[in-house]
Amino acid sequence: MSSDARAPYFVRSFERGLAVIRAFDAEHPARTLSEVARACDLPRAAARRLLRTLADLGYVHSDGRRFRLTPRVLELGHAYLSGLDLPSLAQPHLEQLVAVAGESAALCILDGDAVVCVARVPARQVMAATIAVGARFPAHDTAAGRVLPARASESPSSHARVIRRQGYAILDGDPESGVRTLAAPVRDRSGRVVAGVTLAMHSGRTSAARARRELLPRLRAAVAAIEADLRITDRAPDAPPGNATHR
Repeated sequence: MSSDARAPYFVRSFERGLAVIRAFDAEHPARTLSEVARACDLPRAAARRLLRTLADLGYVHSDGRRFRLTPRVLELGHAYLSGLDLPSLAQPHLEQLVAVAGESAALCILDGDAVVCVARVPARQVMAATIAVGARFPAHDTAAGRVLPARASESPSSHARVIRRQGYAILDGDPESGVRTLAAPVRDRSGRVVAGVTLAMHSGRTSAARARRELLPRLRAAVAAIEADLRITDRAPDAPPGNATHR
């Protein structure tokens, strides 16, 4: 959103503070002041004030040159996850899925144009493909994103219609990662798609044919178990604004 289109109540300094937090990730766990300023497109003086404020609040630590996030930032995500019942409901079913499939499993929801992992169980094997809770990925780049509803303003592509009809998506990541993902949608008692369950595996170990033949039935069984619990408890996240539902 451009600055001209922002509402009168919009607090620019708060936006900048969040941008500073998001500047740290797995590839950049530590940054200098200059790197933070450049990543956030901020003047050095503004970046310094924001970093010092975050440090005073306990969200950032500095060794004198480089800054790092502290574990306290987990509180920000925990407030959302603790109020979302679906992850805790799905967790035992994800654990059972991993036990029978031997691959890492995750529960993802749609947030705008991204999918967010809200629960996961890693496989107990060397070189297991895993997804961290809280991780965000462009929806179109993930199998989970392809089984979740598109935005209301978007018309489903022919490929999306095929995925909707077959009830699952399988997707290979970039050649370097060697990760293949298989996902199926989770529906609430009304038939609304509220999440996607994903199995992540190394493509060199599990072919697409084997994934469809052996893992897809186990994935669907886990999804059915989650949906059965949803019908009983009616626990499901609200649909993110602007997202369509499909049945």
